[in-house]
Amino acid sequence: MSTSTLIIVVVAAVIVVLAITVTLALLGRRRHLRRRFGPEYERAVDEKGGLLAAERDLRAREARHDELDIRELPPERRRQFTDRWNEVQVHFVDQPAESVDEADDLVAKLMRERGYPTNGYRGAVRDLSVEHGRTLEHYRAAHEVRSRSAGGQATTEELRAAMVHYRALFDELLTDQRSR
Repeated sequence: MSTSTLIIVVVAAVIVVLAITVTLALLGRRRHLRRRFGPEYERAVDEKGGLLAAERDLRAREARHDELDIRELPPERRRQFTDRWNEVQVHFVDQPAESVDEADDLVAKLMRERGYPTNGYRGAVRDLSVEHGRTLEHYRAAHEVRSRSAGGQATTEELRAAMVHYRALFDELLTDQRSR
């Protein structure tokens, strides 16, 4: 075998190894994002119109989330939030629409106290998606009912379902159970 043939074989082998390494790294990153974001991964792909744009967005969410000072609540504050939630639930019997508003406000207050910025619904969804991607559909469903309720378009059963949805996110945020 001549020297030039040997060089071509070695260069080709190095290129193949590099291609395999890059492919495995990209697949590993994709698996990481799918596992971390759960159903939010597919939603991002649909919203962004493709894998690359979605993954770029999800990595940006991770980077933003890493800069946040997310903290657990001390037991006393968890108890206070639980007591307040129970009051909101009791209030539902007499004032369902107002209770849904109170539930949304309480979830926002809990998010703030945990260290999540609460600068609007879209921002909250973006920030929650990193650690709570599997529970985020509850938040979206509750928010949608609340929005319709503001215009008098939600039934009592829909408002009850919104409370259940808010409760799922509330419980996860309160107990620091991440849905990875």
